Formats: sequence, structure tokens, C-alpha cells
Amino acid sequence: MGIAIASGMPPAAGLITGIIGGLVVGFLAGSPLQVSGPAAGLAVLVFELVREHGIAALGPVILLAGAIQLVAGLCRAGVWFRMTSPAVVAGMLSGIGILIVASQAHVLMDAAPKARGLENFAALPALVWQAITEGTGRTALFVGLATIGIILAWDKLRPQRLRFLPGALIAVVVVTATVQLQGLNVNKVDVPTNLFSAISIPSVADIFGVFNATLLVSAVTFAFIASAETLLSAAAVDRMHQGARTQYDRELAAQGVGNMLCGFLGALPMTGVIVRSAANVQAGAATRMSTMLHGGWLLVFAMLLPWLLRMTPVACLAGILVYTGVKMIKIGQVKELATYGRGTAAIYLATTFAIVATDLLTGVLIGFGLSLFRLALHSSRLKVDVREHEHKKDEMHLTLQGSATFLKVPAMARTLESVPPNTALHLDVAKLHHVDHACIELLRDWSRNAASRGCELVVDWNELDRRVEGQPTVESVLVEQRVEQAKAA
Repeated sequence: MGIAIASGMPPAAGLITGIIGGLVVGFLAGSPLQVSGPAAGLAVLVFELVREHGIAALGPVILLAGAIQLVAGLCRAGVWFRMTSPAVVAGMLSGIGILIVASQAHVLMDAAPKARGLENFAALPALVWQAITEGTGRTALFVGLATIGIILAWDKLRPQRLRFLPGALIAVVVVTATVQLQGLNVNKVDVPTNLFSAISIPSVADIFGVFNATLLVSAVTFAFIASAETLLSAAAVDRMHQGARTQYDRELAAQGVGNMLCGFLGALPMTGVIVRSAANVQAGAATRMSTMLHGGWLLVFAMLLPWLLRMTPVACLAGILVYTGVKMIKIGQVKELATYGRGTAAIYLATTFAIVATDLLTGVLIGFGLSLFRLALHSSRLKVDVREHEHKKDEMHLTLQGSATFLKVPAMARTLESVPPNTALHLDVAKLHHVDHACIELLRDWSRNAASRGCELVVDWNELDRRVEGQPTVESVLVEQRVEQAKAA
């Protein structure tokens, strides 16, 4: 319900997604112990979409995103969604965490959040001062802070036998009971008496309206981020137990079915959620039945005890989300990622700050762009070594080691231009792993023009052509022949 409120949606939308995630996706899932439902990671995207296009646009977008996931799963593309830079994913989660903290800090004081993250930060000092001096939102602030305090205390002090009980549940029960007993005046969650009345099936016009450039991009973004978060969560769950391993394609297809249902019913998008999944494993779950019971209990509470849910303070749920957002901001990851190179840590920070300063999609694209640029730099590393012959002054040796790509054309051109007239240049490509068309053309042009300066390029052109990507080199062929001969012997 808290994620629904943070997404600018009715709390019932979050309940419907949780029920579908448990009963439907839990039954179909390729990761049987993973719990699916509304996730904080998508709250920012949903909030932006609802603000710009209205609630009516959300259902068709989620429906299309689910269809993309289903097709990807059936086409066995699950592994491709895992092929994501860890620095970008970590930066994305940290950026989302910061945005959640900034927006839910307003809800913590029974105030409405602003549209952008930076606007939320800018308005926060005045809101806190108003709560302290004028009392507006002060009670709600105490309720939210008490929620966070109980979660922290429970995580530190809970008995070993009760480790399966999450601190958030304890906090909601204690804080809600206190608010009711004391009669505190704070905003409460609005849950309909009949959950089915919250279902909002998109109209035909709304469904066809999704074929709009902006909404199509949103659907692809939802599908990609939800899939990446789900499959990374599934991999983490696999490390927590010794049971059945995740079938990634099946899990992706199951998530697609779940999101198509959520879109059709006007609910929130879903992902696999690591926090709930970890609690599931720690509680001793061994089969998918525990995940399905999660959805079943949600359905029972929403249908039979809506009056109980309506007692929950909104500030209490905001406190849980503030705590969750802070947990998503893992500053220590900078040091960890830096062990793989400063560039990796820089991508993490750039992605985080870009998401906060712009929006989620722009920030993630910036992170991907930086990752690809860094990959291009690393893959095009080339060592160029030019040496004169010890005894022949009219002979030089040029050794290329690494990958010769178009990015290295200027450096290679300067080296070739520095060769003195009347010189035979011998090119050694034994340690050259890859050469692209641009570099080969540079060498051919220099060879054609070298005669006018009395120069000559001595190179095995056939061997150089073999260095083009996808073609075996003479060296690799000889190695394979030796291996086959050794096996035969």
C-alpha cells in the first residue's frame, strides 16, 4: 500500500498487484521462492507516468510491458536481461532510493510530494520548519519516525526464534495500535470496502492510445527495469538456499503474465522483490506454496478485513519507504566498485546523480552510455612499439599488441608518419588480437604511398586479414591442430 501511495496510485492497486504476484506468478514462477509484488524500484517511474499522462495510461503501458516480458521469456531471452553493468544497476537503485527518501519525507509529514526529486529536496527544509514551529504535520512526523525507530530496534534486538517476522510488520502493528488508542489525528490509508471496486479495466481507446512514442518508450523501460530487477533478485535468492535453481526464461515469462494481468486490472507493475524473498527463505520456505500463501493472505485481509487496513496511518507507510529508500542507497558500494577500477565507481556515481537531477530513464541511459564508452576504450587498447633494427639502419620493426580499432587510427597514423624515408617497415601482428576495417585501410594507404618516399611495408596481409573479428588466426589454428594431435596420441 505504501508503494502505491508513493506511486501516486490508490493503495488498493498495490494490494491487487501483491495478490497477483503471489497467486498467479507464484504458481508459474521459475524462481519458486521469490516473492513478487509492487516494488519501490518502479514507484518513481509510475509516479512520473501518472503525473504526465494520467492513471488511465498506466494500465495499457503495464499490459504492453508484460507482453514484452512474456515474449522475451518464450524466446529464451532471460539471460540477456541479466547482461547489465552492475555499476549501472547499483547506481539506478541508489538513485531510486534517494528519490523515494525525498518524496516520502513529505508524506511523512502528511504533505504531498513535488513532481521532481530536486524540488522535493528544496522544499524539505521549509516543511520541517513548519512542522516544528506551527505544528502542521508534527504528529504525522512523530508517527513516521517512530515507525523507523521500531524497525531499527527490531532488526538489532529481535530474538532468533522470531527472525522470520519483518520489522516493518511489527512497526505497522505497534504504531497503528498506538494511533488508534491515542486517537491521534493523522491521515489514514483509504482502502475500499470491496476490493473489486478498485479494479479499473482499460478501455479500448486507452489500449490503442499506448501506441504513442512516449508511452511505447515507457513500456519498454518498465519491461527492461522490471526484468533486470527481477532476475538479479532471483540470482540473489539462489545464493540463499540449496533448493531448486531459478529457470530464468520461465521466471521472465511468469512476470510477463503477471504484469499483463496487473495492466488489465489497473494495478501497479510488479517485480521480484529481494526483501520479501529473503524473508521468505529465512522463514524456512522450501516450495512455491509459501509464495502463493503470501498472495492468499493478502486477498483474505483485503476482502474480509478492509476496516483493519483503513486504520493504518499513511505516515507509518511513508516511514517504511524512507527506511527502504535509505537501505537502497549503499554508499559503501563506491569503495567496492572502485576495486574493479575507478571508472566503474564513476559510472555508479554518475548514474545515481543523473537519475536524481533528471529522471529515471534519462539517468539509466546516461549510465549505459558511459558503460559502453568505457567498454569501447578498454576494448580498443593498443600498444604500438616501433624499434630500429640493431644492424640495419634502413629497417624498422612495428609491433601491434591488443586491439586496433578506428579509435586508434590517429595514434597509428602518427607512428607511420614518423617513419623516416628509405625505410623498410616490418609489421609484427603476432600479438594483435583484432583489427578493424579502418586500421587495415590506413595500413594499405600508407603502403601504397610509401614508395614515393622510398619506404616499404613488409607484412603478411593474409595474416592481418585473419585478425578481423570472427576469423581464426594462423596461430590459433596451429594451437587447435596441436591439441587434436595430442588427443589422437
